[in-house]
Amino acid sequence: MNSDHTSRFVSKLTRDTLALIMAGGRGSRLKNLTQWRAKPAVPFGGKFRIIDFPLSNCVNSGIRRIGVLTQYKAHSLINHIQQGWGHLRGEFGEFVELLPAQQRIATSWYAGTADAIYQNIDIIRSHNPKYVLILAGDHIYKMDYGPMLAHHTENEADITIGCIEVPLEQAQAFGVMSVDENSRIHGFEEKPENPTPMPGRDDEALCSMGIYIFNTDFLFEQLSKDADSVNSSHDFGKDIIPSIIEKYRAFAYPFRDVQKKKQSYWRDVGTVDAFWEANLELTDVLPELNLYDEKWPIWTYQAQLPPAKFVFNDENRRGIAVDSMVSGGCIISGAKIHRSLLFSHVHINSYSSVEQSVILPDVHIGQHCRIRKAIIDKGCIVPHNTVIGEDAEADAERYYVSPKGVVLVTPDMLGQELHYVR
Repeated sequence: MNSDHTSRFVSKLTRDTLALIMAGGRGSRLKNLTQWRAKPAVPFGGKFRIIDFPLSNCVNSGIRRIGVLTQYKAHSLINHIQQGWGHLRGEFGEFVELLPAQQRIATSWYAGTADAIYQNIDIIRSHNPKYVLILAGDHIYKMDYGPMLAHHTENEADITIGCIEVPLEQAQAFGVMSVDENSRIHGFEEKPENPTPMPGRDDEALCSMGIYIFNTDFLFEQLSKDADSVNSSHDFGKDIIPSIIEKYRAFAYPFRDVQKKKQSYWRDVGTVDAFWEANLELTDVLPELNLYDEKWPIWTYQAQLPPAKFVFNDENRRGIAVDSMVSGGCIISGAKIHRSLLFSHVHINSYSSVEQSVILPDVHIGQHCRIRKAIIDKGCIVPHNTVIGEDAEADAERYYVSPKGVVLVTPDMLGQELHYVR
């Protein structure tokens, strides 16, 4: 198949696809970061939010019909999508549609991932897609869904599951697949105690990314069957996928970098440690996630802010940042920043130092502060002379300290009652 024909083939597939992003989760393992916002709304990478990555993947893949399913504390997520994702043209059949839990069919809220889709089945039907692409709204990665759609149709699949290769000792947290030499799935276990290794490997398992492509009619049939089952938890991983593998054509789609012959970049930033690590990775000289890639931009809403500014050049009062990313609207006033990521509109005052830290938007750090290995949440006002990250016991009395020693600081912990959705 020549490249022009292939691209036209993929283009037709993407036009016939409706993407549904599951963005209703609380993300409780992120602790206080999700106290006032859903996990997909958590800021990431200096100027983005987590939801921007699957949304950008859809748009860059040519999938311009997108539904976002929301539930838990969704106000800041809804605001972000309305502000940053209203540029698609409805008259051309393009949209990002918000689908909040609204008891369209049942008298309950979304009971599970499958139930969330089922409760919007009439909306899906009104768009009349040939394929439905179901995505998790809380992972960081860049992926062209076009080749996965082509893989799905070429295999005449009923369902195709995007998958990654995970070290065996970590695979217990995933849905684990057993496949044959043609990538057809013949076994699926949700979070097994003893994961099955992938063919030809004894140290890695093939795990679900929470990305599914369904033929629409087949999806409706399985959702209806699941809704009628009183014993079901109405979840794709626990209920629907295990029930269809034997009778229907289910295939795995490995998410690999073909040129580099290795696993493509994918991060679940679902814990405080993972969130901190994934953000700080971006300050590396050559990070795995290239945010400077003009061929695959990450789109978002951003305020119109002036460039970052660094002021004062005295011996003990020099505004500098090294091995760091500093976003627009920041003012580094006689402070030292090392291996840190600063989001928009952060002000750090004289004689302070910030090291190995992630500073979310609208944070103000006073004078003579020392902050190390921390996450400072949006809107925090850190008083003069504050020390964070040097005494774990003292930090734990006031803040949240992760298993790997990352200190999470929120406005509430500082006694700043910002009980509004940010």
